[in-house]
Amino acid sequence: MSKRSKWVAIAIVGAAAFSLSGCKEEEVDAAAFPDLQSCKDQALQGGMFSAQDCEIHFAEAQALHVEAAPRYDSVEVCEELHGEGACGTEATAREGGSGSIFMPLLAGYLVGNMLSGRAGTSAAQPLYKTKDGRFTNAARSSTFSNNRGATKLSTSQFARPATTLGKQPMSRATAISRSGFGKSGSDRSKFGG
Repeated sequence: MSKRSKWVAIAIVGAAAFSLSGCKEEEVDAAAFPDLQSCKDQALQGGMFSAQDCEIHFAEAQALHVEAAPRYDSVEVCEELHGEGACGTEATAREGGSGSIFMPLLAGYLVGNMLSGRAGTSAAQPLYKTKDGRFTNAARSSTFSNNRGATKLSTSQFARPATTLGKQPMSRATAISRSGFGKSGSDRSKFGG
């Protein structure tokens, strides 16, 4: 093998290794809470976030809920996908909303420390109950077995979903054609009891 072909082979192997290492998505510390008080209680015990962080993240999750929660044209369709009693009207989610559009109720929130342990940047996602008693994020990219706990998640779990504000609410046919709510991404059970 000539000297030049050895260097080309080494360069190709090096580039392949670099490309493969670049394919792994960054994981961040994440925690799920069923409500604001659960987060504050954990903060008092030296948790990942301070009580002030909890309030900020909960407000972010609520705002994203109003902006991006799935909207349905009837409570029956909503409850088929989220469970009985797990839905409310858009008016309950935000003042001035329509009473004829139905959304899942906020069933917790997911928070990720986007700087992997360094204070500063975090992201929050609302969590919704699914009909099988699990939970999914607003981006509908994953389902979780619980709405409480801590783990590492990929940064894609915190991608901002498209807004549903002002969009036509889903009918039964639309919801069925989309394979239901929360079926589009990976299935995770990272949060244990």
